[in-house]
Amino acid sequence: MSLVSGPAFVDLFRSFAHTARRLETRDWYDSPSEYEPMRRFLAGEPEDMAWFQNWTGIVKQAVTDGRTMRRVRVVSLPLSDYARYGLDLARHNNAAGEDIRYLDRRDAAGLPEFDFWVFDSNRVAKLHFTDDDKLLGAEIITGPAVVVECSAALDDAFHRSVSRDEFAARIQSL
Repeated sequence: MSLVSGPAFVDLFRSFAHTARRLETRDWYDSPSEYEPMRRFLAGEPEDMAWFQNWTGIVKQAVTDGRTMRRVRVVSLPLSDYARYGLDLARHNNAAGEDIRYLDRRDAAGLPEFDFWVFDSNRVAKLHFTDDDKLLGAEIITGPAVVVECSAALDDAFHRSVSRDEFAARIQSL
């Protein structure tokens, strides 16, 4: 199996024609670029979003070009520190034009238990991780059966999920 990673992986987000949709199923993603920003968040210190500008720039360009980026995060409750940080960070994704939604893991029965992106309803980027949660890369799958299955799962997840802001309000009221 060949995995796409690094700049080739980032190019997937610059080259899709219409839609990029993701299902996130993991409770933790080990991303060194997030260590210091998450530490600052947990300590209640002011945020420095310089490290995130590349991603929000990609999102803004896609939206400006008339393309759509959406994702559903399946999360466990109560939220871990990492998930609370991700929920806070998602407001920047949303401000850039990416629609991030949330789904309680208890309500996610029947959805795939792996992370993936579906680009333009014609290819799936199934994400592969190490045992310690570091992204290895994406397996690109174009087989119609897998694309249809993952697209249907995303449609289902979007219908069951709520907006980032609605989810944040619910969490605060618990």
